[in-house]
Amino acid sequence: MSVFIYTESQEGKFKKAAFEVASYAREVANSLGTSVSAVAFNVNQAEELAQYGVDKVYLVNDARFATFHARSYADVISELAQKENAKVVLLSSTTDCLYVGPLVAVKLKAGYASNVVGLPISTTPFHVKRTAFSNKAFVISALNTEVKVLSIAKNAFGLKENQTTLQQEAFQPSATASSNLQTVGVEKGSGKITIADAEVVVSGGRGLKGPENWGMLEDLAQVLGAATACSKPVSDLGWRPHSEHVGQTGKPVATNLYIAVGISGAIQHIAGINASKVKVVINTDPEAPFFKVADYGVVGDAFDVLPKLIEKLKVFKAQQA
Repeated sequence: MSVFIYTESQEGKFKKAAFEVASYAREVANSLGTSVSAVAFNVNQAEELAQYGVDKVYLVNDARFATFHARSYADVISELAQKENAKVVLLSSTTDCLYVGPLVAVKLKAGYASNVVGLPISTTPFHVKRTAFSNKAFVISALNTEVKVLSIAKNAFGLKENQTTLQQEAFQPSATASSNLQTVGVEKGSGKITIADAEVVVSGGRGLKGPENWGMLEDLAQVLGAATACSKPVSDLGWRPHSEHVGQTGKPVATNLYIAVGISGAIQHIAGINASKVKVVINTDPEAPFFKVADYGVVGDAFDVLPKLIEKLKVFKAQQA
């Protein structure tokens, strides 16, 4: 019996979410007195998993699984979870994993809890804390099934190193790529840091007045080591690619720091970023809805505030070097 995890990857490299799930799994396995096993699809190097407490990884190097399809991935994850006799199966709460998790739970006849924000409160009975109502509240959920499937909220647990000796085993799924969907194209963000993996996100809205003014936002992001993002109206206008649209109808984010520049704060946008730990808003309108949910607010023109903020941050970083 082991705690089993799906380690998400892209272009042959593990995502940060994979290491966070591994860190979480190690803690759960320690409390249950068992090991951590994992599955990885088409990765170049799996040794990094040992740094975060994984004991064994099944390597699925199969061109049929080169493109993500929830049903196909769920077939393989379920097959391996059964092979390992896993009673706890863990995934991240990324967009892809939120498709896979329920499918895995159905196949394993397991209870399913998404957006888990902490280690199990108890294991007998099995209780976990989760976010609810678009991250406006918390709920304690009880899973009474023999097998439990959990999706861990992004940036909720963090990375915790726990070195192990990793056993690697090639695995050929008996399940086939069963999805009826066909991938006709993939849109990728051009930024150096992806929104999904970023701990800091700098986001712009219509207050920046046009795509030609995005250089300020990119400069701030570079200083902070952040990803750039935008509101829905900005992506609808074609100022920025859809891959940068954050919010309930775009990409939800759960960053350590979220800076909104020139974004009024529509309810759909707030719902998509509400899980971020610290929220900062810069806006000329003191009545903008964003100020009601922000931890820090600056009433001012972004064209005045951002250059001064960037300058101060550069000085601060130089002093810390």
